[in-house]
Amino acid sequence: MPVQRPNEYQGSRAIRGFLWFFLIYAAAIASYVWLNSPQTVPEPYRGTAADPATFLTAEQLASSGTINAVRNIVFFLSYPWEWGLYVILLCGGFARRWRDRLEAPAVPRLLRLPAYVLLLNAVSLAAFLPLNVVSYSMSRAYGISTQPVASWLRDKAVSFGINTLLMIAVTAVAFWIIGKGGRWWLKLWLLSVPFTLFMMYIQPVVIDPLYNQFSRLSSPELERKILDLAAKAHIPADRVYEVDMSEKTNALNAYVNGIGGSLRIVLWDTTLKRLDEPEILLIMAHEMGHYVMHHLEWSAAGAVVSSFFMLWIGSSVLLWTIRRKGGAWGIRGPSDPTALPLILLLASVVSFATLPVSNYVSRQAERAADNYAFELLGQTDGAAGMYQKLAASSLSEVNPPLLVKLFRSTHPSIVERIVNAEKHELTAP
Repeated sequence: MPVQRPNEYQGSRAIRGFLWFFLIYAAAIASYVWLNSPQTVPEPYRGTAADPATFLTAEQLASSGTINAVRNIVFFLSYPWEWGLYVILLCGGFARRWRDRLEAPAVPRLLRLPAYVLLLNAVSLAAFLPLNVVSYSMSRAYGISTQPVASWLRDKAVSFGINTLLMIAVTAVAFWIIGKGGRWWLKLWLLSVPFTLFMMYIQPVVIDPLYNQFSRLSSPELERKILDLAAKAHIPADRVYEVDMSEKTNALNAYVNGIGGSLRIVLWDTTLKRLDEPEILLIMAHEMGHYVMHHLEWSAAGAVVSSFFMLWIGSSVLLWTIRRKGGAWGIRGPSDPTALPLILLLASVVSFATLPVSNYVSRQAERAADNYAFELLGQTDGAAGMYQKLAASSLSEVNPPLLVKLFRSTHPSIVERIVNAEKHELTAP
């Protein structure tokens, strides 16, 4: 029987320890989610417009409870699922062996890092496939997704290609800067500022069209009313885009994104078909509120500020971890490709830990956009009906439990939005 080397034994023990953590965590999360899955609202709101029992059928209520339980379980498992992948790659020695094999003389030096990133992303894609299949299958089964399997696979392939190319470029630049030494984290942060703005600019005009087909709004009369509303809000727009989403989903949405010349006002065709005109104008006024109140810019500024602290503190944690575990994991230094799974692990843990803060900020912005829409239109007519249709179209939770709200909710709950609209109507002159 072969004798394991100490680092191999420690690696196996670490993997087993993480598996036990994952199983206990998964059982706790599943129990919490299932116990809190029924669509219920506080007693004062029962029987009101905020009560899902008044606008969802019994079948929809049951379906909503089931699909949201699955959604929440998948979400809460996805983070430790990702951490487990990186733990296995590091502790199991896979990350080190990939690097060693790619350093063979037959592999050109310029292709080693891209090949490493491609391999890492491919393994990650395969690891997440079960969770993605569960989410897609549930959405199809409950009539939310209308996307054929071939189209779904195409979107996954496009996303994989974009993410891999971006990750290769970012990793190559980052490792080159790290290899130069000094305050490399500060240099990386300075480079992240124009990169963040660049991505905000190209998102609506380069990346989004890779997934969906955009055209001018099919209703000239409605487009004129939306552009009149945009002019009232001092938004420099000369057209409204309609995106073909009905081949993929029954959910409803609209948005304003981009900066400068890439600004776009976008309406999903599902929204156009299932909401009436006052409801469409209300949802568009909400999205315009984000633009007018510079939420996109504030979001970018928040990302820039938070990345400063994440890179500053994260660089210290990364170097400390490499000093303690680098030898066992085969990491030669912070610019070694073998360190990439560790970097992604740290980034994922920080991302999960900061979700309650970022989601809280997002909910405040969404509430402000709701109120802006009421002020811009001078009324709240249709608000309750619109929120009800939004909830019904995706069978979303109208009143999510605390942990779900903290870690998942980027918008106020449907209950909160309906109650806010009714209060705004009562206080309006």
